[in-house]
Amino acid sequence: MALDPVAYLAMLVIALVLALIVVVRAYHDKVAALKGRIATIESSKQSLSTTYGRITEQWAPFMAGYPHDPRNFRFIGSPIDGVQFEDDKVVFIEFKANGSQLTPKQAHIKRLVQEGRVEWLEFRLQERAGTAVAPPAKPAIESWGAERAP
Repeated sequence: MALDPVAYLAMLVIALVLALIVVVRAYHDKVAALKGRIATIESSKQSLSTTYGRITEQWAPFMAGYPHDPRNFRFIGSPIDGVQFEDDKVVFIEFKANGSQLTPKQAHIKRLVQEGRVEWLEFRLQERAGTAVAPPAKPAIESWGAERAP
């Protein structure tokens, strides 16, 4: 019994479609696996970059080109790297490398400093019966670089 050419062609098309589905599925699975590997590598790279940045910022005040006396630098770490205490000013320091940008929080702090919205707070503790308590009145706050109302 001979196959009808139309039936033969239909079976051939069905076989090709099934083969194409198998190939596309295998390609999709391979691409998904590669995307997962890329995400893992990128995450690892970001983690290493963050670790490198944290280590580097600890040593940055001692590197050539640092414009202040490193003995007067105090590391904070977050949200800014540290504070430089000079005889005539106090400088907030954020070390950045490789084109990294300020975080939104750091940019906000920078704006506050630039606008003169920096304050000094002397919070005194009073001892009573061996325990420290905050003073009852609102502590005095002085603003740096801002006019104060009388």
